[in-house]
Amino acid sequence: QVQLVESGGGLVQAGGSLRLSCAASGRTFSSNGMGWSRQAPGKEREFVAAIGWRTGTTYYADSVKGRFTISGNNAKNTVYLQMNSLKPEDTAVYYCAAAPSPALIRAGHASWGQGTQVTVSS
Repeated sequence: QVQLVESGGGLVQAGGSLRLSCAASGRTFSSNGMGWSRQAPGKEREFVAAIGWRTGTTYYADSVKGRFTISGNNAKNTVYLQMNSLKPEDTAVYYCAAAPSPALIRAGHASWGQGTQVTVSS
């Protein structure tokens, strides 16, 4: 079992930036993939980004490519999401995810944290 705690959410104006952080603890050795998903009110959870620790390969949803950057430190079990050029459509609760592979995170098969709220105003 892995525990995930997100931080860094907040309220920003459109065009602004935020940096989300996630700290993982517990049995993290099996979590080769970590990433982020989000859920807006009334909508289903959506994959945002993931990273595979073994190769350093990153994956992004089409809606955030070119604006968001995922990074992390496997040794410290931390992952970050730098969000630039934020749009009101990015408003959602952002959840940190961990899974044996980044492909599982993309598919929604992962462990998630409690989430952190990101609100982007017009």
